[in-house]
Amino acid sequence: MLRSAVVMAVLAAGAGTAGAEQLSVEAARQFVLGKLFSFNCFNGTHGAGRIYGDGSAAGSVQFGGSGPVRYMVLPPGTVRAKGETVCASLSGVPFQPCFDLDRTDPQSFRGSISGLRFAYCDFTRRNNRPLARTSAGGKSALAIHAATMGASGDHN
Repeated sequence: MLRSAVVMAVLAAGAGTAGAEQLSVEAARQFVLGKLFSFNCFNGTHGAGRIYGDGSAAGSVQFGGSGPVRYMVLPPGTVRAKGETVCASLSGVPFQPCFDLDRTDPQSFRGSISGLRFAYCDFTRRNNRPLARTSAGGKSALAIHAATMGASGDHN
C-alpha cells in the first residue's frame, strides 16, 4: 500500500481535467524528465520530486498530509514505458500500475492510475533547485526497491 502511494506521489498524472491534453509517452518524457515538480494528491499526500531518464525517481513526500516529511528514492527501472503507457514496477505490488497523464497547463499535469480516475495527483513544475533531504529523526533516505523485470529495453 505504501509503495502504491509512493508511486502516486512521485509520478501520477491524471484524467478528467477540462481542457487537458493527454500526454503520449514521448511527450511525457520531454515534459517531465529531470525537472522538479511539486505535487498534491487526492488523499492529502504532497511533496516534490523528479523522475530521471533511467526510470529512477527521488523526492520528498508527506503521506496523507500529516506526519514526517520523508526523502524517498526509487531505483532505476521503476518508471518505464510499456507500449504507449507510463507504468511503474515495484516489489511487493502484485500488479504493475500504469498511469493516465494529462497536461493541464504549460507548467502542470495531472496523473491518475489507469482506470481509477479518483486516484490522482496534480503536479506543477518548480525551479530546478536541489531538493532538501529531510528525514525523520536523522534517519537516512528510505529506498523503495523495484521488482526485477526481464530486460525489455522499454524504460528509456
